[in-house]
Amino acid sequence: MPEADGVHGAQGESPETPETQAGAARRPSGELEASVLAALWAAGGRALTPADVQRDLGADLARTTVTTILARLHDKGAVSRTRAGRGYAYLPAQDPPGLAARRMRSELDKSAEGQRGTVLARFVSELDPADERLLRELLTQADPPDAPGGDA
Repeated sequence: MPEADGVHGAQGESPETPETQAGAARRPSGELEASVLAALWAAGGRALTPADVQRDLGADLARTTVTTILARLHDKGAVSRTRAGRGYAYLPAQDPPGLAARRMRSELDKSAEGQRGTVLARFVSELDPADERLLRELLTQADPPDAPGGDA
């Protein structure tokens, strides 16, 4: 008999309620989304249905759970979808670095009005020296001194 996973309970036990599912066996917020995105990226540009993702994850997840995660990722703009029969097939909207940059920008956009400079300054001050050098190099490349709006 398979062991209980902390969410579904062992055979013969009452299923856990949402309140009791918040224990250690429950996945951290975002972990399922990250796993689903990883499966989509691993597909190499082939659109996947929720059933495909469920199979690729190899986890004990209900197809409806995978469908819900994909719908949420679509609502966030992280995936695109096209009709596939009565449902949808999904593709990642960006590669992993693009998604990370988008998330960083989203967090910056959430900063209180007038606090954007402070948020950016604190972000830079918390970078390790190598990342700070890389950021400075990237900023220099993005805005050469002789370009309009650059330092002359």
